[in-house]
Order: sequence, then C-alpha cells, then structure tokens
Amino acid sequence: MSETTTTTLYDRLGRRDGITRITRELIKNHLGNPLVQTRYAQIKDMDKTERNVVDFFCVGSGGPNNYTGQDMLNTHRGMNISEQEFVSVLDDAMAALETCGVEAPVRNEVLGVLWSMKPEVVRV
Repeated sequence: MSETTTTTLYDRLGRRDGITRITRELIKNHLGNPLVQTRYAQIKDMDKTERNVVDFFCVGSGGPNNYTGQDMLNTHRGMNISEQEFVSVLDDAMAALETCGVEAPVRNEVLGVLWSMKPEVVRV
C-alpha cells in the first residue's frame, strides 16, 4: 500500500507543526511577491491570519483541528482577485512547500486541492 493511501495529507505535511512552518513560509513569499504583496501588507492582524490559515489547512488536509473562520467564498468576496494573482499565490504555495521539504507527489496533491478552490476565490 502506498503512503498516500495509508496516511492523511495532514500527516504527510507534517501535522500542525509542519503546516505552521509551511504557512509562515507562504506568508513570507506573499509579502515578497510584487503581484500580491499589497494585499498581504494591508492585513492588520497577521497572527490571526496565520492561525486561520493554519487551522483551515489542518482541517482541510484531514487533521483533528477546528476551523472557525470564514469559508473561502466569504473570505474572498469583493476582493476581485484576478486569475494572475491566483496563479501567483499558487506559485508561492508550491515554493513554500518545496522550501519546507515536502516531496513532489504531496506538493502536487496540495496543488490540486488549491486549484479546486479557484471558483471560490477568483473574481467573486
């Protein structure tokens, strides 16, 4: 049996600690990304944003955690995020995963999950 069928994505990402490291790297990438940095630089409570992102990805990847934040559609409604921004954010996520040592098959799995959220993020 392959590891992908015997463990959750949550486990393969390093559980909460691994997802926290990935999230911090992701936010760092966003803040350095000229296409999206102004959106992230405007966040007033980055600690709360980080906690929400970590909780969201823990729950969404099969972890035992709780997520009490808004859903993707309500989080992004009215932001008018472009396709280019969306792809740029995905690039930042893939770079964060690679920097954190996540193997290519798992990165591809995460990419599929993130890509599936496009209708709830782009131009809503």
